[in-house]
Amino acid sequence: MAQIYVNGEAQDVSLPLTVNELIRQQQVETPEMVSVQVNEEFAEREQWDDIIIKEGDSVDFLYFMGGGSAA
Repeated sequence: MAQIYVNGEAQDVSLPLTVNELIRQQQVETPEMVSVQVNEEFAEREQWDDIIIKEGDSVDFLYFMGGGSAA
């Protein structure tokens, strides 16, 4: 087991692990609407199967919400 940080929380995971595998493990809702940062760098969606998570890595799932303000 290895420790990584997901959205700031320490988690124990089995490595090797890709970004796509982590998304499935975390049961991320609407993965098509999420952006991913690994160690504060945005991960391109096309590379999620190729990016290998390493021990100590920090992964953040970012959800962008649309909307506006009422005036």
